[in-house]
Amino acid sequence: MTRASYDIVAASYARLIPDAHDGRPLDAAIMRAFAELAEGPIGDLGCGTGRITQHLHELGLDAFGVDLSDGMLEQARKLHPHLNFTQGDITNLDLGDDSLGGAVVWYSTVHMPAETVPWQEFHRVVKPGGHLLHAFKLGDRKQHLSHAYGHDVDLDVYWHDIDETVRNATEAGFNEVARLQRQKGVHEGGPQAFLLLRKRNPEVRETS
Repeated sequence: MTRASYDIVAASYARLIPDAHDGRPLDAAIMRAFAELAEGPIGDLGCGTGRITQHLHELGLDAFGVDLSDGMLEQARKLHPHLNFTQGDITNLDLGDDSLGGAVVWYSTVHMPAETVPWQEFHRVVKPGGHLLHAFKLGDRKQHLSHAYGHDVDLDVYWHDIDETVRNATEAGFNEVARLQRQKGVHEGGPQAFLLLRKRNPEVRETS
């Protein structure tokens, strides 16, 4: 359902949400911090139309995108032909162990219950010491969408608790570096959260 819905809305999504942060300076700030800490290659996991992949590129990172929806990838390749985009499922990535210097998961888990977010898979593909930036809707509720971006869709949207999210990421092998919570902006249904995480290095004694 998720893949089919995004195939339908892809062109409208690209037109309606063209910019990486759309005037949200706090969102942009934590991504700049990630960019200063991260080393490539960087996987934009659930890249959609590639707007975040492009922004990571502008920040000087060697970034590529992965997305489930062929329709979204068609838009990404058209809008950003200089970047690499591949079709893939973030729950089962076609990437080697420890192959990413870092990863961005930018609202890519909004259609998943918190307990199904694939933290173990994110941990597998990020190298020890690598950073992951995760953006998500903050809260504890679920909403069904039957219409979005001017089209009929069939999507469940989830808001995740930040402490539960940190707990799940920590159990998978990440340490929390920083968190940001902000109130809702224009056209947002509620508050938003951002987590900057670092994969623990088994060769280095680290405190959680």
